[in-house]
Amino acid sequence: MSDLDKTVALLEKVPLFAGLKKRQLMTLTRIFIERKCDPGEVIVPQGRDGYGFFIITSGAAEAILERADGTKVVVNTFKAPDFFGELSLLDGGPRTATVLATEECQCLILPRENFLGAMRRDGEMAVAIMEELAKRFRHALATL
Repeated sequence: MSDLDKTVALLEKVPLFAGLKKRQLMTLTRIFIERKCDPGEVIVPQGRDGYGFFIITSGAAEAILERADGTKVVVNTFKAPDFFGELSLLDGGPRTATVLATEECQCLILPRENFLGAMRRDGEMAVAIMEELAKRFRHALATL
C-alpha cells in the first residue's frame, strides 16, 4: 500500500471527510503536510492564529485551556485518528487552547490556504465538508 493510499484510508476514518469521494480524498491527501512532534512539544499555542486542521496519526496529545486567572485545565485528549482545528479551516481565528504532545506523535496538517484552494476548485467537496461542520457545531451547542 502506498503512502497516498494509507493517508486516504486514514482520512476515511475522519468524520469531517466521511462524505467525500475517493478522488476528493486523494486531492486532500496531496495537500496535507506531515509533522513529527516530541513529547512536551507545543503543537499549537492558545491565542495564536489558526494555521489549519490537524490529524494525529500516531502518538498522543492534549488540549490545555489557560483561563483568565492563569489556571490550566485539560479539555481534550487526542490519539490517532483524532483531529482538531476544524474552526481554523473556516476563519483562521485564534486557537482556543494549547495542544501539547504528551508522547512522540505524528500529525498531518491541512493548511487553511491549501484547504480553501481545494474548496474553490471542488464545490461538491466544499458542500460535503460544510454539512459535516454544521452537524458538529449543532452537536456541540446541544451539549452546552
